[in-house]
Amino acid sequence: MNEFAHLVSRPSRQIDYQTFDNRLLAYVLRYEPSFLTCMSCGGCTATCSAGKLTDFNIRRIGLMLRRGQTDKLAAEIDKCMFCGKCSLVCPRDVNIRNVVLLIKKESTRLHAENQKV
Repeated sequence: MNEFAHLVSRPSRQIDYQTFDNRLLAYVLRYEPSFLTCMSCGGCTATCSAGKLTDFNIRRIGLMLRRGQTDKLAAEIDKCMFCGKCSLVCPRDVNIRNVVLLIKKESTRLHAENQKV
């Protein structure tokens, strides 16, 4: 069965709840509860200035945050220009700019906390 060309092995997209770190998601939801209403429509990604210049994708950030993939999140957040266009086009009025700021602030703190241990 492995001889077929269309069978490409991909990394698992399953969430391992034994290693799932939801501290960052809990922090973002505590200070920006509107993030719960995000339906991942992609309007933010489509209008993003940084996304036109780099491989920055706001929808990917939301997905990584919900999956607990915080290790890659800090590098992705650094690409944001904080222009605020994403918040202007959001049909659910999610303050995406604030979500990005909260992720940046708390991920820095969590990284420093993990380095101590």
